[in-house]
Amino acid sequence: MEENLMIIDFHTHTFPENLAGRAIEKLAKSARAMNYLDGTAGALRSSMREAGVDYSLLLPVVTRPGQQEDVNQIAAETNARAAETGLLSFGGIHPENEDYRQILRNLAENGVKGIKIHPVFQQVPIDDIRFQRIIACASENDMIVITHAGYDIGFPGEDQASVSRIARMLDIVKPEKFVLAHMGGWECWEEVEEYIAGRNVWLDTAFSLLPVEPAPGTLRSPEEDPPLSRERFLRIVRRMGAGRILFGTDSPWSGQRETLAAIRESGLSRSEQEAVLGENAAGLLGMR
Repeated sequence: MEENLMIIDFHTHTFPENLAGRAIEKLAKSARAMNYLDGTAGALRSSMREAGVDYSLLLPVVTRPGQQEDVNQIAAETNARAAETGLLSFGGIHPENEDYRQILRNLAENGVKGIKIHPVFQQVPIDDIRFQRIIACASENDMIVITHAGYDIGFPGEDQASVSRIARMLDIVKPEKFVLAHMGGWECWEEVEEYIAGRNVWLDTAFSLLPVEPAPGTLRSPEEDPPLSRERFLRIVRRMGAGRILFGTDSPWSGQRETLAAIRESGLSRSEQEAVLGENAAGLLGMR
């Protein structure tokens, strides 16, 4: 592995310290999944030091219109301290924001490189016109859009971010810098191979390569939500090209050290690992 490789976790979450405990407890209970960290920025930075991660990208989710003002202010402040903390942040937007053009323009002018959308949490299908116009406008502002893709462990069966909906949106909008989390579609990886692999998108590895650890006091069998198999992971990477894959964890819901180990043991070549672990993200984020 190249000694000077900058390792970038493209998919992480934190919460304000006064809210983190309650937020993590609620989310862990609904997902029946264990958290690796306590959801604070301090815990994430400690994890980065232990794992050898240079930068982590925070992906806030705006759950109601109006919330984006505080979220995006915090994102800009986070980015201003990135050299010191190692934390970067995207902004957020809600599909019901009628002033989406101004919101995206303001983010771009403030140097925020992208936005996170979550069709399941935001309860709007990704192929809905409200998301189509946001994604198109983000492209016009040379911004990255990353979306939750596939099912969500906390919302069983809900299809707002299904692979078929994503494929339909891509056919209509054709965004330039679009990232699908969870290797293109959590628990929909057969469909990812068929409908997504080879398209002009990036995939991140978040919450895809490790078994789901049950939260304390909950029942979860290993067969309930199996991780992406090594064989299918390699097939998707090779069909996409390693230059389109981004290391991401979904921290605090997966461990950085553990996910790095899974990628390093996956069978990717040295050059493919270097691309996935940092080079691709650095290029997409304009950090090289």
